[in-house]
Parts: sequence; C-alpha cells; structure tokens
Amino acid sequence: MIELTQRQVLDHLVGFPTVSRGSNLDLIDWLEGYLSGHGITAHRHWNEDRSKAALFAHVGPWQPGGVVLSGHSDVVPVDGQAWSSDPWVVTERDGRLYGRGTCDMKGYVAQSVWALVRAHKQGVTRPLQLALSYDEELGCTGAPPMIAAMQAVLPQASAAVIGEPSRMKLIHGHKGGTGYHVHVKGFEVHSSLLPYGVSAIMEGARLIGWVNAKNAEIQARPISDVAATFYPPFTTLHVGMIAGGTAHNITAGDCKFAVEMRVVPGEDADALAAEFEAEAHRLDAALKAVRPEAGVTLERFFGVPGLKPEVDGPAEHLVRQLTGDNTVGVVSYGTEAGQFQEAGYSAVVCGPGDIAQAHQVDEYLELSEWHAGLRFMEGLLETLK
Repeated sequence: MIELTQRQVLDHLVGFPTVSRGSNLDLIDWLEGYLSGHGITAHRHWNEDRSKAALFAHVGPWQPGGVVLSGHSDVVPVDGQAWSSDPWVVTERDGRLYGRGTCDMKGYVAQSVWALVRAHKQGVTRPLQLALSYDEELGCTGAPPMIAAMQAVLPQASAAVIGEPSRMKLIHGHKGGTGYHVHVKGFEVHSSLLPYGVSAIMEGARLIGWVNAKNAEIQARPISDVAATFYPPFTTLHVGMIAGGTAHNITAGDCKFAVEMRVVPGEDADALAAEFEAEAHRLDAALKAVRPEAGVTLERFFGVPGLKPEVDGPAEHLVRQLTGDNTVGVVSYGTEAGQFQEAGYSAVVCGPGDIAQAHQVDEYLELSEWHAGLRFMEGLLETLK
C-alpha cells in the first residue's frame, strides 16, 4: 500500500462527516484498513450499540514505556452554519486549511497516523501508540472505556500527548468538570391559585439560587496555589439555558436547565456534585409534599477529571524537549488528558491550531500550525529511534 502524506491522511479524515450524533465507523474502517496495509494491527473498542468504535494501535518493541498520541474522531455539527466552502473537503486558501475538524482535531490525528506508519517502517527502540476515541464532543465519554481496553491489550505507555489545539504550546493542567440535566416537574393551576399548584420555574430558581450561592462561597475562600494558575482562579458552577412554562398566568408545569461545574484539579468534583444532588433531593421532597406528581429529576451527562500538573513528568519532559516550550500552561476547559492521567499515564495537552477555531463556521488550521505539528512528529520519531 502507498504511504500517504500527512496532508493526504487529513483529506481522508475530514472527508468522513463523523458528527457525534452519528456513526464514526466509515472513518474507523478506512483507518484500520490503511494501518493494516502497512503491517500495523489495530484494535477496536465498540460502544454499546456498535454504532461507533475507538481504535488503538502499537508499533515498536512490545514493552512498556512508550508514547501515546491521542485524539478523538468525532466533530461537532455544521447545521445552520454558512460555510464558504464544503466543510467535508479540506480547502487551502490564505495560508489556512479549512474544513470541519482540521483544527479540532483531525489535523493532529492525521499527523499521528503518519508518525505511526513512519515509526513502523523506520523502526524505533521505544514504542509509539495511537489512540483514537469517539464521543469526546459529548462529554469525553468514549475515552475511559477505550483506555481500559488499551491497558488490557497493549503495554502501558509512560507518556500520553493529547493533541487538542494549543498552538503547539504545552498545557500541563486543566480543570475537570461535570454537569447535570435538571428537570423540575410542577403542577399547573391558574396563577391566582398559586399556593395550590407547583411552579416548576419558581422552584427551579431555588436550585439556580443555590448555584449562585455556591459560587459566592467558593470565591470567598483562599485561593490555593494550584487554583492560582487558572483563569478564573477557582471552581465555577454555571447555568446557561433554561426552558419551561405554558403561559404567564399558569404555574409552570415543567422547567428544564443544565448545571455545569468546572473544577480546579485536586478539588473533589464528586463531593461538589453530591452537594448539588442533596439540594435537589431536598427540593424534590418539598415539591412532592405539595403535589405528589411534582418533583426534581437529575441526569448526570458528563464527568471529566482535571489534569493535575506534573512537575517535569515524562509527558511534560518529552513535549518540552520537542517544542522548546518552557512556559507553564493551564486551561479552564476539560480534555481527555485528565482521563489518561487518572488511568496511570503521565499526560499533557499539545497540538496544532487555536482552540478559538474549534466548532466555528469556516473552521481552519493555520498552515504555520500544521507545519509546527509536522516538526513535532519528525522530532518525536528521532527521539524514539
């Protein structure tokens, strides 16, 4: 099989519209076949209904201590976005590569695939692994089962580089997060009979009030050394959308909103979540005491551990060596890096592109970033010889 260039691999990957709500199997089928054609055995980990799969592979000596290049296969939708060119075709213009996923994060994945094939062909003394997840855009839900499957099949690598767009800067820490879909069920009566009904909106506002009070409590605490490196330098809770109600003169029968939490690494996200659940359970009991039909239901829809900075850990040392970046970088959003770290890998974030371009209309990857990623992979191959 002909060995593709990094750009040719990118063209193939972007051509598969792997929006999270659908399947990624066309991409996985192609990639598994491409790797097989170059003598590389890839392993799949399926989701529950087998509509999606993660893919991972290993080249080099069958021993621990290697490097994992990790990315995700899914992208966000383009619905309602007025693109200047076909989002599923890589278009080069004005020094940029346009296309859905070029930045987030098929550019990095394409370069990782290229590096894996090169490493296999030229030979390496330290292993290189590829890990490609699904459902990252749905709350990083696909990575933990993939990582567990990897650990059952492959030798454990010592460093994982998660290639979310960072402009090839080292990110060695990020906040963790979790969130809840909240449904407050009320009981409709005319607003003149308010005490005999349950207004889901007014009662839901009590939970939102709890969120506001918790933010104030957190921000009044002393700032820890780890938190001080973040912007903002504390854990935050947020409600961004709310829906419900029938009419201005009827107590609301339903109120729905989501609560997200962005938690400083090292702080107990589960404990904070448990506090919120306890408050919701108290409200649920109070509403049922008025009308048994009323109440509060919660659905926890994501949970991502924070990435704790490792002072000159194996992954950080490797990326500093390859990029020359001696700065300290942390971000307030979550990635799969925290999940790799939680599973025992030394992990950092470093990849081409600017996170500001992720999910945008006319998403693009600067050619300068693309070339920086290429130099990173070339340097990595030299390091692994």
